[in-house]
Amino acid sequence: MRLAAASIIAAAAMATACGGKTLHAPAWRGAAATVHPDEAPSLLNTELPFHYPASLYARKVQGNVTLRLFVDRDGRVTRDSTRVEETSGYPALDSAAVLGSRELRFVPAKLRGEPVPLTILLPVWFRHPQARPLPGDSAALSNDKS
Repeated sequence: MRLAAASIIAAAAMATACGGKTLHAPAWRGAAATVHPDEAPSLLNTELPFHYPASLYARKVQGNVTLRLFVDRDGRVTRDSTRVEETSGYPALDSAAVLGSRELRFVPAKLRGEPVPLTILLPVWFRHPQARPLPGDSAALSNDKS
């Protein structure tokens, strides 16, 4: 089930989400490398590719999933590297986030003007428009009219 962006929210402003943070590049020769890109990756997708599982949507189940994604030099998410960093507690939401991540496309991060591969954390929030806000949701995500 594909829903409006109001129901499923990802960190669309990657520059904001990654700005000023240390990002991890792939390990070379077994050693972990840390990259401080000059430009953070930015999301190219105009529509989010995440599909809210119909059975959970019908029950107004909500949750947050944090994905660890490896974005290559071309801005593609490397499928086999995607992991659930923080589970929502609902395997179907976690799986929907992982499946949707395969369709994400980015302008890659850059270091001295050159694209660099790196690993990022991407939060995906599944929200039902008629459900109560979860603890920690901002007013912008709240449907409360009071």
